[in-house]
Amino acid sequence: MTRSKKTASSADVPRHIAIIMDGNGRWAKRRLLPRVAGHRKGVETLRDVIRACADRGVAHLTVFAFSSENWRRPQEEVTLLMELFMRALENEVTRLHENNIRFRLIGDLSGFSDRIQTLIRDAEALTCNNTRLTFTVAANYGGRWDIVQAVKKLMSVGLAADDIDEAALAQQLSLSDSPEPDLFIRTGGEQRISNFLMWQLAYTELYFTDALWP
Repeated sequence: MTRSKKTASSADVPRHIAIIMDGNGRWAKRRLLPRVAGHRKGVETLRDVIRACADRGVAHLTVFAFSSENWRRPQEEVTLLMELFMRALENEVTRLHENNIRFRLIGDLSGFSDRIQTLIRDAEALTCNNTRLTFTVAANYGGRWDIVQAVKKLMSVGLAADDIDEAALAQQLSLSDSPEPDLFIRTGGEQRISNFLMWQLAYTELYFTDALWP
């Protein structure tokens, strides 16, 4: 009996891909460019990745854009990152909406300026009913923070310690309405998850590559 050639099907496509986009700064440095040039190029690459995921039937894409630890970077770089983030929200959300893509942000919004918080809420409201792909940006986010805020939510409703289990906690996490990632990708050569989706990545396939984002 001969084996037929395997063809791609919906069963081969991950439902949920999570990505740490690492390497923008090093990519720019190798080209004698300022670090912010790498971040700008990274936005362009992310646009292509979103399109590819939508075209291939991936239902959820979650990217780590800015960790809670990133505030420790030089102030000039943080300021430029916030400006780039604001411009991306202003310029990209309409394109996402036109392509039936839902945008949402997970993380502590209180760390952002009022202007950025408004842009985030407006983007989420505009795209909330879109169904082709859910694109989630983790910004001012940390996996430990996510677990702590989930526990605080359970405590705030007076749930007894004996009633707290994995299911109850999972319902309070930032990605409670998404399936856990099937595939985690980290570019840039590091082989760790760096406080990203610590709970949700428990059974995820991990892929690390030396290729630099973007």
